Amino acid sequence: MKVRFVWVGKTKNKAMKEMIGEYLERIARFAPVEATTLRDWSASARGAKERVEKEGADILARTQTDPFVVVLSERGKQLDSRRFAQLIESHRTAGTKKVTFVIGGPEGVPVSVEKKADLLLALGEMTFTHEMARLLLTEQVYRAFTIIINLPYQK
Repeated sequence: MKVRFVWVGKTKNKAMKEMIGEYLERIARFAPVEATTLRDWSASARGAKERVEKEGADILARTQTDPFVVVLSERGKQLDSRRFAQLIESHRTAGTKKVTFVIGGPEGVPVSVEKKADLLLALGEMTFTHEMARLLLTEQVYRAFTIIINLPYQK
């Protein structure tokens, strides 16, 4: 099973970018991994609504054939780390070819992207920057694999 991350805009914070890269490398020990950075439309969109719609169109175009798409949303389901690991393991054992995790830009994703999602996932009730969400999600995916394989990291 391939793990794919799709997010909007570059990670500008150098330290956060390095930590995200570290977790992507760690995930690659367990599964092929890919991170796709989509265009940030802030410079050319007239307002937040137009920006979100353009980013959403890009997300949909890049994920339309992906077999299982998880979209981060404040309205999403909250899972603890063990249940998240069970979700990943269920797709791994079922033979799902790719699980794609989507993180929108600062204003989130449009309803059209949420409707395409197979799962809406929330990292918690607090709000995080989209860059911080990348770090938290990549860490949790790595943690899920260590739980699945019973490595000591999760303890």
